[in-house]
Amino acid sequence: MSLMKTNMLVRSLSTSSAAAQLVKAPVQVFGIDGRYATALYSAASKSKSLDTVEKELVHFQKSIKTDPKLKEFLLNPVLKRSIKSEALTHLASKTNMSTNTGNLLSLLAENGRLGKLDAIINAFKVIMAAHRGEVTCKVITAKPLDAGQKQNLEAALKKFLKGNESLHLTASVDPSLIGGMVVSIGDRYVDMSVASKVKKYSELISTVA
Repeated sequence: MSLMKTNMLVRSLSTSSAAAQLVKAPVQVFGIDGRYATALYSAASKSKSLDTVEKELVHFQKSIKTDPKLKEFLLNPVLKRSIKSEALTHLASKTNMSTNTGNLLSLLAENGRLGKLDAIINAFKVIMAAHRGEVTCKVITAKPLDAGQKQNLEAALKKFLKGNESLHLTASVDPSLIGGMVVSIGDRYVDMSVASKVKKYSELISTVA
């Protein structure tokens, strides 16, 4: 998306007359979802409504997952874009959504991009985490971590942080790892699982044979 098109998108998401100037996001998110999320971040920054927009989008995302009728309405390819846009504009007004959130939903409906909404919200959450100085860390282990292990791991991972950054750790379990763990923090990725070592040694043995 060119700078001119991005600025046009920002203007459509914001009622501010100063919207032509794009506010740079703290982290770059790629793809169509990243472009919409970045434009939304810029518009919400100008109207000082970043936290409000994030809360509204997270709530709407949860509603889509728990309300089959809402999900069906958003993804129904038969319904005209204009009907979806009008309905979402009415919903935004009825639920007192902020201007930027309402404009985003309406714009996505008009452009036939509602299928991208979940990805756009996730991209916006990534940008907002960076905005708050949060560094996302995902840890996958073969067995659940106990409180002591998790505390020790957090202490070790915090050494990778800078200045006022904070750690946002999520842990999940994958028995196929056999043992060890896989850690991704920011743009770093380390595979310390037993499964990966077994695979590596198996490949070496096959090569020698």
